[in-house]
Amino acid sequence: MSFLRNLFGMGPKVNCQELVNNGAILIDVRTPSEFNSGHVKGSTNVPLDQLQTKAKKIKQMNKPVVLCCQSGMRSAQATSILKRAGLEHVYNGGGWHKFA
Repeated sequence: MSFLRNLFGMGPKVNCQELVNNGAILIDVRTPSEFNSGHVKGSTNVPLDQLQTKAKKIKQMNKPVVLCCQSGMRSAQATSILKRAGLEHVYNGGGWHKFA
């Protein structure tokens, strides 16, 4: 099972809600129209296609990052993108409804 978690950018099992409650940045990687139709209060919208260009700024925040989307697929991709950009504490939070 850990192989599949790593394959889909999920890494070790972590309580993402607890991370957010303790100050982690919650980034929603859905499109702006999806985000505007409903999102978690306090989350930031950085669409998946813009994430690479914003990775340096996210890294400078020096906080854990939890990524979410509609189902968990785009947030898995986003997790991989940020890890390749050098961020260490990045977690796939899955669907945004879990945080609402």
